Amino acid sequence: MKSEWKGVFPAVTTQLKRDQALDLEATARHLDILIDSGVSGLVVCGSLGENQALDPDEKRLVVKVAVETSRGRVPVLSGVAEPSTNLAVRYVRDMEKLGVDGVMLLPAMNYKGDPRETTAHFRAVAKTTGLPIMIYNNPISYGNDITPEMFAELGNVKNFVALKESSGDPRRITDLHNVCGGRYAIFTGVDDLALESAILGIDGWVAGTGIAFPRENQHFWELLRCGDWDKARAIYRWFAPLLHLDVHVKFVQYIKLAVQECGMGTEWVRAPRLTLAGEERKRILKIIHDGIAKLPRISGKPLSQKTKRR
Repeated sequence: MKSEWKGVFPAVTTQLKRDQALDLEATARHLDILIDSGVSGLVVCGSLGENQALDPDEKRLVVKVAVETSRGRVPVLSGVAEPSTNLAVRYVRDMEKLGVDGVMLLPAMNYKGDPRETTAHFRAVAKTTGLPIMIYNNPISYGNDITPEMFAELGNVKNFVALKESSGDPRRITDLHNVCGGRYAIFTGVDDLALESAILGIDGWVAGTGIAFPRENQHFWELLRCGDWDKARAIYRWFAPLLHLDVHVKFVQYIKLAVQECGMGTEWVRAPRLTLAGEERKRILKIIHDGIAKLPRISGKPLSQKTKRR
């Protein structure tokens, strides 16, 4: 079973207040902006949403707000990054009750399992739910590499419908097509490989930096889908310094700062993360402000809404 999921499913930040408390109103406002930009779905409580820094009750509150804000306009997926299989099963059951449209499932955190353990974890979670599942492969960040052969082995689990490929190796896209034979909807999860992945054949993009530039991001995606490579390359060259922010260990701080500078939220993060300071902050701000100053224009008008610098 291959999912109907396709298009841009941005990974959304969890907006916080200066004291690190949840800012659910700000989160909902940003979700509305993203939906209005034309995205095809939303991923909340993923890595960019600071999943592992949130309390269990907080994650459920964020998901509840996302479902209520979407009102069925686009599918809402929640990241599942629990430290054990039992906790992942419990979390997914709670997601069903909250009305999500699916989940994005990671290997169990805090333990680097071997292929047998990793696939057993995925199967155990899947058999307890009827929700469609996107499996997230990010060996760079999480240490577990879900190979094309492992995805093929998991192909007999009906509710595994999509995969987010973030190995950083675009050759994986072709390998997945060859080994899995179109079994899954393939999403890229690496912002600065979006064009390369699109050429090789993907169904969607779990975008990061694009949440600060949602209309430009959506326009870029549409150029990729229709194969207008000259225009896509022009947008990509503008976008690339911003997209590189997604592949740094401080991607949460970098992207939240971009969201703030574009007037769609604030930069506050949950400890142990800290907001940027000193020369690093100046360097990242320059990248963001240069990007804002050079926003692409379509029909004589910038695509993005008016920026609001703080």
